[in-house]
Amino acid sequence: MSASRWLITPLLLYLFSSATSSPVSISTSAPPLLSQISRPSPVPTVLPSPPSPSLSVPPPIPSLLSSPAEMTERVQCPLMMSPSILVVRYGDPVTANCSVLSRGFPLLGWEVSMEPPSPTEDHFLVWSVNSMTDWGIKPMCWALSEQGGQCDIRLPLVIFKPPDNVSISLVNHTGPVLEGHQYTLQCTVQGVAPIENLVVTFYRGQTALERIQSNSTMKTPETEIFTLNIYPSREDDGAEYWCETMLELGPAGPRNPPVMGSHKLIATVLFGPEIICSTKIAVKEGESLNCDVRGNPIPSVTWYRDGHVFALPTHSNMKHAGYYTVAAKGLREKNFTVEVEVLPGSGTANSCSRLFLLAVLLIQTILWL
Repeated sequence: MSASRWLITPLLLYLFSSATSSPVSISTSAPPLLSQISRPSPVPTVLPSPPSPSLSVPPPIPSLLSSPAEMTERVQCPLMMSPSILVVRYGDPVTANCSVLSRGFPLLGWEVSMEPPSPTEDHFLVWSVNSMTDWGIKPMCWALSEQGGQCDIRLPLVIFKPPDNVSISLVNHTGPVLEGHQYTLQCTVQGVAPIENLVVTFYRGQTALERIQSNSTMKTPETEIFTLNIYPSREDDGAEYWCETMLELGPAGPRNPPVMGSHKLIATVLFGPEIICSTKIAVKEGESLNCDVRGNPIPSVTWYRDGHVFALPTHSNMKHAGYYTVAAKGLREKNFTVEVEVLPGSGTANSCSRLFLLAVLLIQTILWL
């Protein structure tokens, strides 16, 4: 009898140990044989299993450091800024109002680096600065919720500064330019912010040549050079090149955007000489002989006939027919040969003869009357 009691006791201990370590597990296997019974192992530590996805878990309380996007998902943020966007010139005063539009937010405040106002239990709070001098400022209004957490919105703020100076010049060149050659205009803009809102327009006279905008994202004042390639022609001689800057600050900016222009760069275009003449020209007796010669500087023109300098007649006659050479000297030298044909008839001399005969006939007619 005592031997049976001794064998049953370890079996009861094993069953009790198994029930303790797995409270929700039910074993349907056959009990172990006596020869398989061993000393029970220590009871393992049981960790709680994660909740089932089907169970509803209350959302965590929003952190005071939550981002505006996260807060928008968790709490409807009833804050409003006035103005909604603020554009201010560097050094000018700033005033903005933040208000909460519903109950349940007992405390309202500003998080800002310049002159932050004290939090209030009122439904609005004004932030005011006498002179805006902080380029990196990022104003934010916040409100604490009675349910816990924080609701906040940022005030979009743009600080601008017109250029200190705008100038125009040619890159690595001074003085006159040659027709058809490439030159580079450069517009230097000093001390402007924000440079990403700056638009530079190059002009020839009142004609806009090109608009250029910077790729820089700097918010503080900086200096930048904008360039444009040009190919002057003779029609551009005396033209005025200049550049103009404008800060495009959008609807929230000043009604008249800050505009500044450079001085005028007057172009002197050298070209020629160009001889405008046919290879064969015909003139009537009594007419003058000439060809048009253009250039800058103004060319000197010399006529040659049979290798000798020849002074062109003001009244041509038949003996002036023949071959001539026009020699023009200006920016460079150019020669041109022309054949001259003198036609008889209605030149200046014949016109005078006809007038004389008409006068004689008129006198005789008067004497007959």
